[in-house]
Amino acid sequence: MAGTVQGKVALVTGAAGGIGRAAAQIFAREGAKVVVADLQEAAGAETVRLIEEAGGEAVFVRCDVSKGADVENLVKAAVSHYGRLDCAYNNAGVEGTWTRIHDCTEENFDFNYNVNLKGVFLCIKYQVKQFLEQGSPGAIVSTASIAGLVGSKNAGAYVAAKHGVVGLTKTAALEYAAKGIRVNTVCPGVIRTPMLERIFATNPKMEQAMVGFEPIGRFGAPSEIGEAAVWLCSDQASFVTGHAMVVDGGATAC
Repeated sequence: MAGTVQGKVALVTGAAGGIGRAAAQIFAREGAKVVVADLQEAAGAETVRLIEEAGGEAVFVRCDVSKGADVENLVKAAVSHYGRLDCAYNNAGVEGTWTRIHDCTEENFDFNYNVNLKGVFLCIKYQVKQFLEQGSPGAIVSTASIAGLVGSKNAGAYVAAKHGVVGLTKTAALEYAAKGIRVNTVCPGVIRTPMLERIFATNPKMEQAMVGFEPIGRFGAPSEIGEAAVWLCSDQASFVTGHAMVVDGGATAC
């Protein structure tokens, strides 16, 4: 049986671990050729190895999504290697330093903005350009967060950037819908990733407190977000665009 993205070329940023690695593996499992992008070369190469070991096809491209030239070259590398681009999952992100707004430094705000929002903007920009040049439809998904839908104490810079991702997604969806280019975002709840482990390391009591806010009684797994992202990129989601899909175990239903 053919996979949901059989024969497509998929690009995944932030694919050296966590949600990005899980999504890249799911894209490959579902029949796509995968461009694995990240700053971490060794971990990115490991993602490629895992995909190939499972019978899939992938290539690694180093990319800093906060730099326009890097993102432009990433898209060009994908097309050079596989001949085209069909879908993209813009997942690269950072947590920065979580602090109250009056203690947040400009450097921390800029770090969040440059990776979490500007990085998504640059990816969408060059991915859309490629789809338009190909004259073909395409699908783009970016990672926002439930922090892109609600406020969260001590995370002002992160929350602002993730709200921006949701707004940018909706705008891009409207601008390119007539061209057959769908643009969506996935909004994860609390997912057990290396990022989350770093946060817990600085505040061990936070883990128990955060589990208490999850109606489902546990944190999510990276693969559960990856499955949603791949579905949004597939033809099964052909009538879905401009949507912020919440995958949070019911946390924002409270």
